[in-house]
Amino acid sequence: MNLTISGHHLEVTPALREYVVTKLDRVTRHFDQVVDINVLLTVEKLKEKQRRQRAEITVHVKGRDIFVEQSHEDLYAAIDQLMDKLDRQVVRHKDRTQDHHHHSAKRMDTAI
Repeated sequence: MNLTISGHHLEVTPALREYVVTKLDRVTRHFDQVVDINVLLTVEKLKEKQRRQRAEITVHVKGRDIFVEQSHEDLYAAIDQLMDKLDRQVVRHKDRTQDHHHHSAKRMDTAI
């Protein structure tokens, strides 16, 4: 799994990097077929009172790219909300890719 964490108008500190990595463990626990992860942390330069922190992530899994973004006044809160959204999308993607077909008892008996 390749992990890229970058910042726009922001320096990615080791503490911030560690926080993102620990939050990503929750996602990789649900779904282990992750190929590539790109995280972009941004500080939007708006008015002083409306300064927004934005976190976005692109997760490339087998057969699909999952993109999630979240904005908040606090970057750590934005990362928390981002991981919640990503977790829901990864679980939904995993559900869709699993084989939910049940074989009937008649077919199982004839195969034996």
